[in-house]
Amino acid sequence: MRQKVTKAIFPVAGLGTRFLPATKSIPKEIMTLVDRPLIQYAIDEARAAGIKEFIFVTSRGKGALEDYFDINPVLEQALRKAGKDALLETLKATNMESGAIAYIRQHKALGLGHAVWCARRLISNEPFAVILPDDVIAADTPVLQQMVEAFEETGDGSAMVAAMEVPKEKTSAYGVLDVDEDMGSLVRVKGMVEKPKAEDAPSNLAVIGRYILTPKVLQNINKVKGGAGGEIQLTDAIAEEIAKERNVYGYRFRGQRFDCGSKAGFLQATVAFGMAREDLRDEFTTYLEEMMSLRKAAQ
Repeated sequence: MRQKVTKAIFPVAGLGTRFLPATKSIPKEIMTLVDRPLIQYAIDEARAAGIKEFIFVTSRGKGALEDYFDINPVLEQALRKAGKDALLETLKATNMESGAIAYIRQHKALGLGHAVWCARRLISNEPFAVILPDDVIAADTPVLQQMVEAFEETGDGSAMVAAMEVPKEKTSAYGVLDVDEDMGSLVRVKGMVEKPKAEDAPSNLAVIGRYILTPKVLQNINKVKGGAGGEIQLTDAIAEEIAKERNVYGYRFRGQRFDCGSKAGFLQATVAFGMAREDLRDEFTTYLEEMMSLRKAAQ
């Protein structure tokens, strides 16, 4: 019987130093993109893909992240009393059912591979997803849902990583796929390299923060030594799986990805998501057009 993907790991232990001083007191994942924190976009995407169990790999100072998904009876009562039903429904979407969410501590910042490995006892012997909240993707069909559907269609239980084409000169910022067979939206992978120099990159197809992995990848992490940056890289564990089993796919997703781990990416996402909102589009677009007119006049 084919196993379904019902669990997802969210590695959220990072310090978010690129966003200091804001992240001195709040987790980066709580930073707001329009009117929802980054983590809410990730959770909504996971729910759309059929995820039922949510595993957060955290660290010290992430209490606000845990509180965000808790029920707030006082606030809910105030909204109900004021007749603000729409806001009440919006608030309920942030609540998680009892037992649906678990928190695991990563005591040392040893890399993404190590963060995923920390959740190994909650995964058991089944496929699971990994979502990096920094990667926010605007898509008609949520990306993890696209991948789960593709994973089920392949039917062979192979691991899968989301991939997109990047300029060759930027490959050093990503894990990069070495493609064995290009089948369109799916590519069969014969290797992966973490942050290669442009001249050494096997392709310009870069891995971004969505994965469907197997328990075998967790076993591989046990054997992986420090890779790029001295950290335990998830890419290296997946590469080990490719070398052994030859059963990893890259998936060219449909959508626009924003790197909200960078200030520029966060601002770009704010503009894109703001303009996509019907209640904000007209006023926001007018403002942006005025700003561009002023800039041209100043030149």
